[in-house]
Amino acid sequence: MLLSVNAVVWLFLPPWILPGLCSAVSLVCYGFVFNFFRCPNRKYRGELKDMVISSVDGRVVAVEEVDEPEYIKGRALQLSVFMSPLNVHANWYPVEGRVEYVRHHRGRFLSAYLPKSSTENERSTIGIVCDGGQHITARQIAGAMARRIVTYARKGDRASVVDHLGFIKFGSRVDLFLPIGTEPLVAIGDRVSGGLTPVAKMPPADG
Repeated sequence: MLLSVNAVVWLFLPPWILPGLCSAVSLVCYGFVFNFFRCPNRKYRGELKDMVISSVDGRVVAVEEVDEPEYIKGRALQLSVFMSPLNVHANWYPVEGRVEYVRHHRGRFLSAYLPKSSTENERSTIGIVCDGGQHITARQIAGAMARRIVTYARKGDRASVVDHLGFIKFGSRVDLFLPIGTEPLVAIGDRVSGGLTPVAKMPPADG
């Protein structure tokens, strides 16, 4: 599409500033879209036992205890990361384990930065049984610009922090719901990288 627009501009407008400006803007737009739709392969090389790794690139916007009634069905530590349109929007599994639950919910398209977007916006919920026996929830949330959530995870799939669980298009967020007693390793405002940044350490499943 960008090539078509530039061809028309260069053919039918005077060769002054406008065609050059159009080309420059097109290059910026192309770079933005290319960066946004990248799905980089990343290799986490740290400790994995009981660890939770960030699912996405972005900024931490919530670390608090809440009720999670859908999969955990009880109190949980919520850790949320907001992705701006400038972030890569690939989503990684946050833990090693097995996918036990996947469900898509239709909803609104409020700003993903708002707390109520977790329960009111278009979203997909993925429940995972960790290798250590803990149960966690990962929730992909659409935002004001993000009108489509892609979820690769399927019930019975192996979850690994090096693999993508899905993709959200444009500004959005991912909430992680972790067992009570989990130690957060990040604070609100911290920048994290999907598949690379440890964000929490869970207690053993039996304690």
